[in-house]
Amino acid sequence: MPRRVLDGVLLLDKPLGLSSNDALIRAKRLYLAKKAGHTGTLDPLASGLLPLCFGEATKFSQDLLEADKTYEATMRLGIRTTTGDAEGETLETRDVACDEPAVLKALAGFRGDIVQVPPMYSALKRDGKPLYEYARAGQVVEREARPVTIHALELLACALPDVTFRVTCSKGTYVRTLAEDIGESLGCGAHLVALRRTAVGALTLEHAVTLDALSDADASARDAWLQPVDALLSTFPAVYLDEESARRFLHGQRLRLSELPQASNTAVASSESALNLPPDLPRVRVYTDGKRLLGVAKMIDGVLAPDRLVVTAS
Repeated sequence: MPRRVLDGVLLLDKPLGLSSNDALIRAKRLYLAKKAGHTGTLDPLASGLLPLCFGEATKFSQDLLEADKTYEATMRLGIRTTTGDAEGETLETRDVACDEPAVLKALAGFRGDIVQVPPMYSALKRDGKPLYEYARAGQVVEREARPVTIHALELLACALPDVTFRVTCSKGTYVRTLAEDIGESLGCGAHLVALRRTAVGALTLEHAVTLDALSDADASARDAWLQPVDALLSTFPAVYLDEESARRFLHGQRLRLSELPQASNTAVASSESALNLPPDLPRVRVYTDGKRLLGVAKMIDGVLAPDRLVVTAS
């Protein structure tokens, strides 16, 4: 069957045991989509939110790679493994002598700005080769500690030796490493036994769909699960342009906002006027006054500089 030109975002609830790329391939096949990509991998042993981008939405997937993530995770105290999770072989077993108050105190020590040493079983590259290839060959290479931010870390359940927590963290955070480091602070070690991603930026599992549900649905029902391209950009301030300004913007011209006419949609102009925005912003989403997404731009000293443009209506 012919492939479709399809623009939009699918919030997929990825199942356990499936790689992110395999999940993408299945969804792309169901939609008969020409172009698709995902916004950051989830390991096969992890489940949860995996936003998939189709068509023009792929231009903005990088913004979700940069976004904060929220996970619910379970770690098992007293056992360290080669991979930091349940896939690895046991390295060491220790007695678990802590209690719930000790766990709460340990979690408090990992909130805020911390540093992590990336795990050997990761896709980070050294001399062009992923670290996991060195690890599988029995080699350990030096890794520099990297700063990450733990915005929130909350205990959900403590049924020792298992501890379940919710964490909201910056990009580049390894929850496996976080579990290992918490275990070390408790003096008994730990490894991750379950991981579920519940949010990516402002996107949550609330509106996500499973592959099984997509497979059972007809084409129109599947299309109803697609969200517009700007679902990826909801945290960016909005700028609305009149028809002539929109034409210039789509031709790559920079626009000084103070010199532009107000958008004709007065409700929009009064609630989200570009003139009320700070003069410098890393990203804004840009629309026609009819609310069609044109793309994203940077605000530099009150000038709207086109960054990534949408070439089809969304």
